[in-house]
Amino acid sequence: MQTLLAVAGVAVAVAVYRYVTALRHSIAKARRSGLPYIVVPWHPIAWWSQLSHGLWTKAVQLLLPTSWWEPWLDLMIPEMVFRTGFQRFRRHGETFLVVWPTGIQLRTANAEVIRQITQRRDHFPKWTASYGILRQFGENVVTSEGAVWRTHRKITAASFNERNAALVFREAIVQTQGMIRTWESRGQGGRKALRCVDGDTMRLALNIIGYVGFGMRLLWPGQKLPPGLEPRLARYASLEPAAGHEMSFVDTMACVMDNLVSLLLLPKWLLQALPLRRTRSAACAYDEYVRYMDELMADKVQGAAERRDGASSSSSSSPDDEGMDLMGSLVRTAYGGKKNKEEAAAAATGRGLGRDEIIGNAFIMFVAGHETAANVLHFTTVHLATRPEAQRRLQRDIDRLVGDTDPADWDYDTLVNGMAASMIGACMNEELRIMPPVTELPKEVTANQDQPVTMDGRRYLIPRGAVVSLAVVSVQQNPRYWPHGESRVRPGHDDLRDFRPERWLERQPEQPSVSSSSSAAAAAAAAAASSSSPPPPPPPPPPPPSSSSPSPSPSPSPSSLPPSTEADELLIGEFSGPDTSASLFRPERGAYIPFSDGARSCLGRRIAQVEVMAALAVLFREYSVELDVGEWASPSELHDMSKVEKRRLYGLAQKRSRRVMQGARTMVTLKLRGGAHVPLRMVRRGEERFVDWVEDE
Repeated sequence: MQTLLAVAGVAVAVAVYRYVTALRHSIAKARRSGLPYIVVPWHPIAWWSQLSHGLWTKAVQLLLPTSWWEPWLDLMIPEMVFRTGFQRFRRHGETFLVVWPTGIQLRTANAEVIRQITQRRDHFPKWTASYGILRQFGENVVTSEGAVWRTHRKITAASFNERNAALVFREAIVQTQGMIRTWESRGQGGRKALRCVDGDTMRLALNIIGYVGFGMRLLWPGQKLPPGLEPRLARYASLEPAAGHEMSFVDTMACVMDNLVSLLLLPKWLLQALPLRRTRSAACAYDEYVRYMDELMADKVQGAAERRDGASSSSSSSPDDEGMDLMGSLVRTAYGGKKNKEEAAAAATGRGLGRDEIIGNAFIMFVAGHETAANVLHFTTVHLATRPEAQRRLQRDIDRLVGDTDPADWDYDTLVNGMAASMIGACMNEELRIMPPVTELPKEVTANQDQPVTMDGRRYLIPRGAVVSLAVVSVQQNPRYWPHGESRVRPGHDDLRDFRPERWLERQPEQPSVSSSSSAAAAAAAAAASSSSPPPPPPPPPPPPSSSSPSPSPSPSPSSLPPSTEADELLIGEFSGPDTSASLFRPERGAYIPFSDGARSCLGRRIAQVEVMAALAVLFREYSVELDVGEWASPSELHDMSKVEKRRLYGLAQKRSRRVMQGARTMVTLKLRGGAHVPLRMVRRGEERFVDWVEDE
């Protein structure tokens, strides 16, 4: 027994020694960087820590003095940046390090630093290890890096152009009208509360990407297949399982999206063995998705062969020639039968995609093509119901732009610039600012060399191998970059966490997207990083408290940034053409990154923007959306209320709405979880009970 205790004691002593030694080594690297740092006990985003944080954080708070855990505990909590906004950066600085024994993480909400990181892709590649959840069906354009990523990007980018943006615009109109008809058929056109808006916007966006991107005509409940639809397309459109399948395609996609974490963490045999309906459905949906994609790929391979041989058949023309045909593009670069010069150029790289890569990219296009747009549309609708003044201003702009014109006659080229420069674009931009699809963007520093960056005229060194987190939500709430005033709903705070789309329409002094001083510093840092010689020596190390703010060294001499490429441009409410409004606020580049920035920015950002704007215009042209107050008053009680009582009642609904929205969490993208929802009512304009007169709080 004594021997066992002695061995255990030695093991503990060795473990403690290694822990302390490793921590001191990490702290030394952090001190050399010149940046402030906070010490935490272990990797803050380790999967086991994230899953169990509800237990161990409570234990830490109960067992340890507050001064021991207060400086670092919330840095270990999932969704820290969404929960706290800019608060942590206000305390520690716009860029700081998080240090633990085996690693270092840089967290930044500074636009200048973000620009440098996104523009120097070779020095700050994507941290692909964090994208396992999106790699389940194969390597793809999101999860890959280096030469593999360039191949994926070149092949997938060919379909994202203005012609297809116009098609998305038209299809978004059709599908939004289908969603409205579905609400009316359920008796939700003003009589019943809408309690599944998130699910309906998901179906709307899936129907759009299914048709425009893959040639699938998906249906709303109650719709029937159009006569003469080809059997191969009916297989995906049917709301019933197709022959040889256990689930319909729509149900398959919904189930896969709901269970991505389970599919990642648990082997399929265990999912099938567990006596839980949810896990078995998840395993079934995985197999069903692969089977559907194999069938779709086989159709496209046949079409590619027919195209290569000069044949003409309906299976390779009608849907493919009209839409983006993402799957067809992937297949043709691998199997021949190129449709256009972009596909030919992609194939000329000498590396076609394999089966798993094709299925993996198709999965990413489905996920990115419907989950992002669906959540933006859902959240924007809720925010507009919560902010009646903004909704009324939106409707005035819609009336000005389209009047009484039937949506079927709306012209993309005529309307899209005006929409982007109006309250329509402002509402979309504002929702993406406070609730972006992804709250943090993960990067890493190359392992072979520390990387210099500049901030406010001073130079810092980010340790080699460090993980990097671009805090999307935080930089988009940094008062340094955004018009702001005092919050009307959070007294004593600024309004940068509030939905206030009017800020995008406020005239601001002209400002370049990148200031000359920051351009010079960024270019000098890039030049230093690219040099074969070691970087200049760092500043003297600061004192070693757990959170420090040393004085860094001056910046290098001025130069100029290399010109941006087309892939680097992120358009904020601006489309090419003469109708772009000069009054639309343009934040400093790097301060608004809901679709990332630089070469790794989202391929489909313009497609998503067009889709959301068209849907908002169709919905709010004829209808208003109000918060449901049925929890507090029946229709008869509401009828007898005075305006003062009604205003108080709507105030309760507004408070509930903001509370629920602040509870959004991330799986793949930011959304409401666990059945949380904000009940809404859709009413025809002129029949409103609240939003036509209620003022904001």
